Amino acid sequence: MRCPFCRTDDSRVVDSRELSGGDSIRRRRECVGCHRRFTTYERVESVSLVIVKKDGRREEFSQDKLRQKLRVALTKRPVSEDQIDTVISRVEGELTALNLKEVPSDAIGEAVLRELKELDQVAYIRFASVYRQFADIEDLRRAVDTLA
Repeated sequence: MRCPFCRTDDSRVVDSRELSGGDSIRRRRECVGCHRRFTTYERVESVSLVIVKKDGRREEFSQDKLRQKLRVALTKRPVSEDQIDTVISRVEGELTALNLKEVPSDAIGEAVLRELKELDQVAYIRFASVYRQFADIEDLRRAVDTLA
């Protein structure tokens, strides 16, 4: 694995951890050249999922896009990158298990909400307020009531 800092081709694995029930592996590596550490992720290449947006547009499922949206919902919350990776892996696994080539965007939103409800209730409300397009305080109250 090439070092992202000095571009040396040699590194050693310092630590390996399974993520989300063995679907992927997180590896901490140390460069033999500059001795800096970096993280790599290894996972089985998944089948390409096409997401059908509410307006009918289609786009390929993007872990990066989902990670970005989760980070917004989880801003200043006590949730690690490993936990975010686990949420992404579970959501992607749930979508893949549907065994469909095209998945409605609602399926992603609902899967994310289920994961966030268990992980962090504040992030759940933040994500739900955007995903479900809360119009007023009553929408917010109804969402909070589902957590009780």
